[in-house]
Amino acid sequence: MTEFGATFGTMDLTNDVEPVTVLKRSAAELIARATDRHSPIVITQNGRPTAVLQDVHTYERQQRALHLLKLLAQGEQDHRAGRTLDTATVDDLVRTHFAERHGTA
Repeated sequence: MTEFGATFGTMDLTNDVEPVTVLKRSAAELIARATDRHSPIVITQNGRPTAVLQDVHTYERQQRALHLLKLLAQGEQDHRAGRTLDTATVDDLVRTHFAERHGTA
């Protein structure tokens, strides 16, 4: 997002902006809107964006996606640094771990 009020992905920040007074007056309505649309609502104070109201399902989904992106970035760094294992080594490690966990070692 380069500018407040721009469209970002499926979010239309020009239509999903509300002043804090609306949040105070109509919190339940804004929560329902965020939940129905699965789209965040930007809350402003003194005309400036200060907070985001978002439904829990969408928030959790975004957190999972961010976690996966972090894992991918970490994997890419490991690959570049040569911290890799061949398939046979991974297979042995998984078998050993499985056997230890299930008492078949």
